[in-house]
Amino acid sequence: QVQLVESGGGLVQAGGSLRLSCAASGRTFSIYAMGWFRQAPGKERVFVATISWSGSATNYSDSVKGRFTISRDNAKNTMYLQMNSLKPEDTAVYYCGAAQAPYRKFVGNVAFWGQGTQVTVSS
Repeated sequence: QVQLVESGGGLVQAGGSLRLSCAASGRTFSIYAMGWFRQAPGKERVFVATISWSGSATNYSDSVKGRFTISRDNAKNTMYLQMNSLKPEDTAVYYCGAAQAPYRKFVGNVAFWGQGTQVTVSS
């Protein structure tokens, strides 16, 4: 099993920045791709970004492309999401996920989830 713990959420004004972290523990050697999803109130959980095991390949949803940056430090078993130019519509609970699959197949193969961290962007 793999345990994921997110941190770094909070309240920020529009235009501000936050950095989320996702620390992995347990059988981390079984993880390949990692990534982030978010779920706004009353809406479905949607894909935000994913990163390959090496960190050399990334993919973003159109809604965050150019504003968010995903990265990972395998030595620390930690993944990050740097969020800049935040908008009120970015308000959601952000979940990290890990897959035992390549990053191109991340969305449909998330095997482990974190508990989520709240991000609230005020206008």
